[in-house]
Amino acid sequence: MAFGYPVVLDLTDVPVLMVGGGQIASRKVAGLLAAGARVTVVAPMVLPDLAMQVHEVRARPYEAADLDGHRLVMTATDDAAVNAAVGRDATAAGVWVNSADDPENCSFILPAVTRRGPVVVAVGTDGSSPALARHLRDRIASEILTAEVETAAVELARQRAEFHAQGISTETVDWSDRLRAALEPRGEDPELR
Repeated sequence: MAFGYPVVLDLTDVPVLMVGGGQIASRKVAGLLAAGARVTVVAPMVLPDLAMQVHEVRARPYEAADLDGHRLVMTATDDAAVNAAVGRDATAAGVWVNSADDPENCSFILPAVTRRGPVVVAVGTDGSSPALARHLRDRIASEILTAEVETAAVELARQRAEFHAQGISTETVDWSDRLRAALEPRGEDPELR
């Protein structure tokens, strides 16, 4: 399994390079911006709407020096040679790289993601079928991630903060009963029935 270690990143004010300036780049940049990333786009042609949203635009072909100062790079071009060059350069520079629809030139891939308040569910297929990942994500979003799940997450976060305030590690707490109670409809405590 090439992409077997999922993580969730804090991209707040993290410099990210996007190589490509079209519709796919625009969609990927929207997610990066929503996560708080500081995005620079490099491409010979950049959609005007995309250019208006990002930190910086370099309206020219990619150069290896574009990686300087960036902690993450993504490509969204239709040029396999550019994607491969970015992948090689990023790997050599120790920068994590994702190339849209091109797992051979990736050091990370993007799962299909759905959110409900603080709950984030990511579905991946090791790059084998993004369509299947999207399908599963959509089913999870419609059938499992209900308003009760969001409410439970908020309540459990409150309880966790109480434990931390008392100096108790939440790793030692048995959350089973608390979880069931938080997921009860209307927040009812099963012990009070």
